[in-house]
Amino acid sequence: MSDLPFATIGFDLDGTLLETHRDLGAAVNHALDLGGFKPVPADHASDLIGGGAKIMLKQAVDEQGGLPEDEFRNLYKKMLAYYAENNAVHTQPYPHAREVLGELTERGVTMAVVTNKFESFARQILETLELADHFVAIIGGDTMGKGRAKPAPDPIFEAVKRGGGGSLAFVGDSSYDVKAARAAGVPVIGARYGYCDKPRGELGADAEIDSLAELIPALSRLG
Repeated sequence: MSDLPFATIGFDLDGTLLETHRDLGAAVNHALDLGGFKPVPADHASDLIGGGAKIMLKQAVDEQGGLPEDEFRNLYKKMLAYYAENNAVHTQPYPHAREVLGELTERGVTMAVVTNKFESFARQILETLELADHFVAIIGGDTMGKGRAKPAPDPIFEAVKRGGGGSLAFVGDSSYDVKAARAAGVPVIGARYGYCDKPRGELGADAEIDSLAELIPALSRLG
């Protein structure tokens, strides 16, 4: 039985558990190259993350003059195909991620991933990194159906359900995560080390951490 005040911990993926921007950036740049556009710097990719890969690509294309909708859709499909084959080349867990997930598992805490990444990609990456076994559920941006990804609360409600009910705390790095948690009525911890889209103190989270090493103490205080 866990000594933490929550039955389930929900985690965002990109920018919270995993540093994914290099592989996402490579996929965006692969598509940009195919479309005859200039590449974006890999660090620029981290600025575009919260809304998902499609928004990343759209922003990069629009910054360079844009494309008709059908041509953009075709380019997006090519980007997804590339990412499907190359999504765990540079992607790594953040420092302390393995240890914290291991400790939470040992304490009997149920964990779920709630990401806006396609479920198949999230599952594939977590399996490649040998982290998938920590989670009772991997809920992607497409799991709940159209219009039901974060910042909608639906995937968090699903995480509570798949976690067996009871209290849930959520951990994420972006305003999408905070809005989803707020809409679901659950406490939320902001991951400052990730792809945070708000200045310190402005994310609206109940607590902020600068490293996953701070997570378990922060969860204890939240309870």
